[in-house]
Amino acid sequence: MAAAAAVHVLVFPTPVQGHINCMMHFAAGLVDAGLHVTFLHSDHNLRRLGGAATAGSPRLRFLSVPDDHARGVGDLLELLRSFQTKGSVAYRSLLTSLVRAGDNSNDGFPPVTCVVADGILSFAIDAAEEIGVPAIAFRTGSACSILSYFSLPRMFQLGDLPFPAGGGGGDLDEPVRGVPGMESFLRRRDLPSQFRSCTENQIDPMLQYLIDVTAHSSSVRALVLNTAASMEASAVAHIAKRMRDVFAIGPLQDMFPAPAGAASLWRADDACMAWLDGKTDRSVVYVSLGSLTVISREQFTEFLSGLIATGYPFLWVLRPNMVEASKNASVQEAIEEARNCNGRVVEWAPQRDVLRHRAVGCFLTHAGWNSTVEATIEGVPMMCWPFFADQQMNSRFVGAVWKTGLDMKDVCDRAVVAKMVREAMESAEIRESARTLARMVRQDVADGGSSAAEFKRLVGFIKELSTTNK
Repeated sequence: MAAAAAVHVLVFPTPVQGHINCMMHFAAGLVDAGLHVTFLHSDHNLRRLGGAATAGSPRLRFLSVPDDHARGVGDLLELLRSFQTKGSVAYRSLLTSLVRAGDNSNDGFPPVTCVVADGILSFAIDAAEEIGVPAIAFRTGSACSILSYFSLPRMFQLGDLPFPAGGGGGDLDEPVRGVPGMESFLRRRDLPSQFRSCTENQIDPMLQYLIDVTAHSSSVRALVLNTAASMEASAVAHIAKRMRDVFAIGPLQDMFPAPAGAASLWRADDACMAWLDGKTDRSVVYVSLGSLTVISREQFTEFLSGLIATGYPFLWVLRPNMVEASKNASVQEAIEEARNCNGRVVEWAPQRDVLRHRAVGCFLTHAGWNSTVEATIEGVPMMCWPFFADQQMNSRFVGAVWKTGLDMKDVCDRAVVAKMVREAMESAEIRESARTLARMVRQDVADGGSSAAEFKRLVGFIKELSTTNK
């Protein structure tokens, strides 16, 4: 424990909810292993967390760097580029001070000896190495999506890309051959959403950013993935061929609880749990499209009408301004209609508690990676309506590979919503597949399982880097 106490890891996520959530559980695991951890937020998010960011172990603390940008999906690339300029200067200054002598605050933290930065913040990895601190990349998305970014050159070579111009990109059900290990089931529509705008001469700016940071990962000391062998062994193996080292250590959400309130930027409506208590077993549809998805009024109406048509009670997470023009009277009236039709609408929910509740029968989700692994852990059937980025890949794995749910991408129609919700709620085959995968994942994260062993190896790797660097 004495050697571990001298190890101090700076954990730096991208300042959006899904990335913070995953990397907060990772930080909790490092603290549990006896290491000191500084968790680096943006100024905006640290203010938003308030007192919740002071809880936890005396070996865990929260600091921040400037970030003045909004969190909408359309602002993500601007946010990331801002971090490369204004944020990176503050980050380098802070890291330098933490390396030289801790922070001189007499709180018992030794100097920083290692950085684990979000893999899409490549500047944070480069700056740490330039200062003399060994750095590791952590990618919070699925291994299958990361492999697709690596595979872009091969997809162009084989003719998978670009999609035909006009007509919505040609036949979106055309097979994709260029992502190794996925040739038998991957279609054009299953690639990350930005692939659809690829042409011979132009690539979507956000996709180009992701391709660049993924390529950058090949040069880092190691890549950490929040996944399990039972979920993505093939994708991890193909990624490992391109890396110096890879650690598949998840799902972290089932391994290390985060400090209360420290991982969520929204205050959960815990009263919904009492509402669930009043429902019968597996009778409720849980609906959450994540922290970034924005839907049109028409899509909102289709979802709502489809949910009501099933006759099942539903718990719907509807963030403020998630629906375009959501202050419009017709939207508010529709929300009231939902409440009158055996539905409950909340701005945010304690998702893990909801998913493990006996009353929840299925999860209508955007298939973000955190939501996907959380539902997988609890054995809850999913109905996926992916919005962007890796969600398209994740939903294909749910529907075609693991068979733990249904994939409704590219469709938002009330009749389809109702049909698929009923199937997800009532299919014995889907429920059994979900339970089977849940058992396998729990074996991965249990003592002696692959993820538990990889996490232990990662802690040893970090200790060795910290000692060697000294």
